[in-house]
Amino acid sequence: GWMSRAYAAPHSAYFVIEHDGAIEGGGGIAPLAGGAEDTCELRKMYFLPALRGMGAGRALMARCLDAARTSGFRQCYIETLTGMDAAQALYLKSGFTRIAVPLGGTGHHGCDRFYLRALD
Repeated sequence: GWMSRAYAAPHSAYFVIEHDGAIEGGGGIAPLAGGAEDTCELRKMYFLPALRGMGAGRALMARCLDAARTSGFRQCYIETLTGMDAAQALYLKSGFTRIAVPLGGTGHHGCDRFYLRALD
């Protein structure tokens, strides 16, 4: 499908958390559409409620950021929505800083919270 094609593109990756043969979470990175060449976007990070509080988010975030560094990105960007409190807490704990305006042209017009992190 479109998702497998998108993450098969250069400098893109998607990782899943699997338990007993079922996918329980996932997240990936890809170049930021319409953004600086050295900036990737953290995308499609989702978890089943059962995974919350078990460190799965931190582990997946670390894996995504490592993949971003390996691909040569120097910054990682993410967008989310007001009310996604657990997600925003994870971003802040992972070194992201909230920024005032969106970057690039992601097409996520419903998002109203924006975060950026250096990958040094």
